[in-house]
Formats: sequence, structure tokens, C-alpha cells
Amino acid sequence: MTNSDSMTCTAEPVPRIGDKAPDFIARTTHGRLQLSKLRGHWVMLFAHPADFTPVCTSEFLAFAAAFERFQAADCALLGLSVDSLPAHLAWIEAIRAQFGVTIPFPIVEDPSMAVARAYGMLDQTAENSATVRAVHVIDPEGIIRAITWYPMSVGRSVTEMLRLLAALQKVSREDVLTPEGWRPGDDTVLPAVQTQQDAVAAGPAWFMRTQPDTRA
Repeated sequence: MTNSDSMTCTAEPVPRIGDKAPDFIARTTHGRLQLSKLRGHWVMLFAHPADFTPVCTSEFLAFAAAFERFQAADCALLGLSVDSLPAHLAWIEAIRAQFGVTIPFPIVEDPSMAVARAYGMLDQTAENSATVRAVHVIDPEGIIRAITWYPMSVGRSVTEMLRLLAALQKVSREDVLTPEGWRPGDDTVLPAVQTQQDAVAAGPAWFMRTQPDTRA
């Protein structure tokens, strides 16, 4: 799909967890970017409906504060807005001037909403970007591993996004599961047993077996 001179996006069915992330080429505040060039790294693609919105501004401040933690986890942050590149540049300069914070990650322009539609954030008949409040976590192979959605009125938690990233990386490296609220260092959960014999051998708690996180 070609949506403008500044951006191209390959049309795909609405992606779900486990699907390949739709590739795109677009202008960003850090220059031209192709998503597939980030293969080999985790990517957190987080979208917002417009620049200069109060909730999204608060999120960008939090992402900027946590930027080094995402870098340490080998995760590239990538913002997305339906506004134009000039609007993005004006917004991040206003953030710098007002709050003394420099936004260290690129923001993709998506004025035709082609990327938002490719990721299922909007259906083909949507007339505005009100629902573009999604986060897609993409693994180093380019596979979508998690998707979260928030309304315009509720801010996302960057702390939770870091926790989600750590959990996804944990289960990718090891044959374990992570229980509710898991953080690095907490006990993990073993995969479910597959046979009656294994259930008997595992004992009464066969349906939820925990073990210490020895690789925290």
C-alpha cells in the first residue's frame, strides 16, 4: 500500500498475536525508517491519535524517562501518530521547551492512517483516529508478541510495559511461564503437564507448579 510520498506500507490482514508485524517505510522525527530494519531487536510500537494531547504527552514524558531501561533490554521505542512530521517536530520541541525533556526515540508520521489501519487500530471506514491507542510488542524475528489497547482518557503505564517486555523476553529464553504480576526475580511457572502420568508424578499442584527464577 502506498499512502503518500512520505510513507509506504504493505497491506496485510489485521495482525494478531503470533503474526508477522506489517512492514512499513515512513518518515520519522529521526529520519526515514523501515520497520524491518529493526529485526534482531525487540520493538515497542506505541500509537496515539494526535500530537499535543495531554494524556499522550504524559506518556511521552514517561517513555523518555525510561528510555535507557528499554535500551538496556534491547528494545527500540517507536512512537506513531496520524499527524504529520512537522506537527511531530513542533510537539517534541514544545515538550522540550515546557518540560525540559528531549524525546529520544523516533515518532512515525501517518497522516493517511495507513499504518494504523495495517495494524488494525482503525477499520477501513474510520473517519478519525480516536481509537489509535494501541501498543504492539514485536520480537527480534518480527513477530507480534503482545497487543494492548487503551482509551483516549486513560494513560498507559510505562512501568507495566517494561514488566511486560521482561516477561516476554523471559518466556522466549526459557521453557517457563510467568504468573500474574511477575517481575524479574519472582518465581516462574512450569508449563502444564501433558499426560495423566505426568500429573500423578507432579503431585496435587500439577496444574500450577512454580519454580525459583534462577536466571533473574
